[in-house]
Amino acid sequence: MRRDYFELDVRDVDWYEDSGDPHQPTVSIDFYGPPEELRARFTASGGEVLAAKELDVTFRLQGAIDDPDARGVVSVTDRLTGDYVLELNAHADDVLHFIGAAREYGRASDNIDGRYRVDVSIEGEHFATFEKSTFLVYDGDGTLLRGQSLIPSGVEL
Repeated sequence: MRRDYFELDVRDVDWYEDSGDPHQPTVSIDFYGPPEELRARFTASGGEVLAAKELDVTFRLQGAIDDPDARGVVSVTDRLTGDYVLELNAHADDVLHFIGAAREYGRASDNIDGRYRVDVSIEGEHFATFEKSTFLVYDGDGTLLRGQSLIPSGVEL
């Protein structure tokens, strides 16, 4: 599946820089490719859509984290099989800002299960929503960047 089949939009993060009232950050992913391909990747062996706890979200940098033009790849994988569900290109600053907002939202609320939300659509039609609390960030060599990652307390990696 091609990365350019996806459009990414982020909502409810402006409060983070403006010191406003925290809102749960949401990332919307819209898919404009073969619908059956994305549905198949999100489907478990029993035919149901994978649950949020069965998916991992990561960001892999393709350059130095301090480069203002750094980019990377956001990946959603099936936790059980390790198979990629989707991948898309993103600017590092945007992803790190989103993670910062999700971290602060988690501190300010009692919502430990969903520090951020992922809405997935296929050509504008809602497909699935996932509440997530972990978002791991890796450098270009595959080393986990704990300080930039969103890792709930009590979770060991």
